[in-house]
Amino acid sequence: MKKIFLGLILLNFLTGCFQSTAMIGPTMTLVSTGNAGHAFGAFVTNKAVEEETGMQTHQFIAKKVEEQHIKNIDKKINNQLSSMLETNIKNKQLVILLENNIKKTRNLINSN
Repeated sequence: MKKIFLGLILLNFLTGCFQSTAMIGPTMTLVSTGNAGHAFGAFVTNKAVEEETGMQTHQFIAKKVEEQHIKNIDKKINNQLSSMLETNIKNKQLVILLENNIKKTRNLINSN
């Protein structure tokens, strides 16, 4: 019976169904360091982030990191596109110059 009860409790913690997850981090800090002020500060910070964003602290941080990653990818793609466009414009200018030179040369050949 003890094994089943312990298994259910552990399963509850490990699956994320534990309701007061904001208390787990500060509790572990308090138990490991004995610093109540630090644990209280962590708890208050977690609660403030949860009230402000509707997300837990780790979810909020993960979301911000993902948004920054997407911005970096967008910036990289925009830089690549700009570079390709500049190269395309230079190539187009080269083609126009060559076509003009060919026309001038044909006109010189035809006039003689």
